Amino acid sequence: MEREPNRLLQQLIAEAGFSHKGLARRLNDLGAARGTPGLKYDHSSVLRWIGGQKPRDPVPSLLTEIFALRLGRRVTSEDLGMPAVAPLDLGQEFTHTWQEGVATVTALWHADVERRRFLIDSTFAIGAGSVGAIRWLTFPTEGRPSGMGARRVGRADIAAIREVTRSFGELDNRFGSGRVRSSVVKYLDNAVSPLLKDGSYDDATGKQLASAAAELTRLAGWMAYDMEQHGLAQRYLIQALRLARGADDQTLGGEILAGMAHQAIYMGQPAHALDLARASQMAARGAGVKTLLASSQVLEAHAHAAMGDTRSCSASLNEAERAFDARMPADEPSWLSYFDEAYLSAKFAHCFRDLGAGEQVVRHAHRSLDMDGRYVRGRMFNLSLLAAGLLQSGELEEACKVATRALELSGELQSSRSRSYADDLRRRLKPYRNERPVRALRERQLSVAV
Repeated sequence: MEREPNRLLQQLIAEAGFSHKGLARRLNDLGAARGTPGLKYDHSSVLRWIGGQKPRDPVPSLLTEIFALRLGRRVTSEDLGMPAVAPLDLGQEFTHTWQEGVATVTALWHADVERRRFLIDSTFAIGAGSVGAIRWLTFPTEGRPSGMGARRVGRADIAAIREVTRSFGELDNRFGSGRVRSSVVKYLDNAVSPLLKDGSYDDATGKQLASAAAELTRLAGWMAYDMEQHGLAQRYLIQALRLARGADDQTLGGEILAGMAHQAIYMGQPAHALDLARASQMAARGAGVKTLLASSQVLEAHAHAAMGDTRSCSASLNEAERAFDARMPADEPSWLSYFDEAYLSAKFAHCFRDLGAGEQVVRHAHRSLDMDGRYVRGRMFNLSLLAAGLLQSGELEEACKVATRALELSGELQSSRSRSYADDLRRRLKPYRNERPVRALRERQLSVAV
């Protein structure tokens, strides 16, 4: 079947004064700048598109940006004679209105279900997280998160979202995000999206719906983080934060900001993490929730540790302890119950590991293992911390025993973070590779693999 030539694209190329080769070069360069390196389009690619071939993602979005910059006006994919596409920055903006927020988050869910390449390949953007935090702090209380659709949203709909969040959260902690994340995103797209876009709900119900949707969106973002899909995770967390603002839920917003700080530390961006942790503290103080305050303060401590600032780390740890001791769990959201003494001890251990204080790592990592048995992935992390602390303390044989348990758990999980913790352990053990305990550990790992 003969294709119909794309005369709209041909006309725009002429108006912009691009050569086919020049347009292809700009496309490849912009793709690299937007987190999609390796594009190798040339003049013949442009000729095929003019001839009617439809390019794959992310070409249409990149072309709209290239032509908009050249012509000084907004250019859509329809102007290019191409199907409508999601923008490359989908989900990176904390939108100004409830309606814009709903349109953005539902489009993000749908693009994720479709496994759109620009999302899979997206990179972590510090600027997007910073703007999201600023807008959370400066944005006025949401007016009316209401919907005028045909389907009435009731308590059962909201209860179902919360139960799905609880159930998938438990599975995530036990088995790793790789086993369950796709199901969470499909539920968001198939069940939650119609409620937000086409539902009928007043202000009060809208806030409950926004809060429930924010919790599940946060979980989907956390799962992407666990799979080390960091650009995608960041987009989900920003949109969860926007939903939390719609719900006027200070505690949930603070928890999401804390999660963003957690990711930034993991990404090796401690200065950015520091800003996010402090934004989380402001939300925690506004909500009067001491557990959340302790969580954000210990994240600030971890950021200081990652920057080698022992004094500031110690001060933040002391503040976190004071806030934790003053908490009242019965008056706090149930989803904060994960932050118990074991979790706090694990965060202390992370700080001391990064500061090289092995004995302190061992002390706090031992305490962290007095934890809920359902947190299998967390146990793997904490065993890794203990093994690292033992190595820093010169206890090679004991470190190898603990490392064996950590590596065994890692093999049971579908979690990229768990694999990274395991890889970190192997790197720490490498200088001792000729020592008997390390050789025995390596042989055991090889026998298990076989």
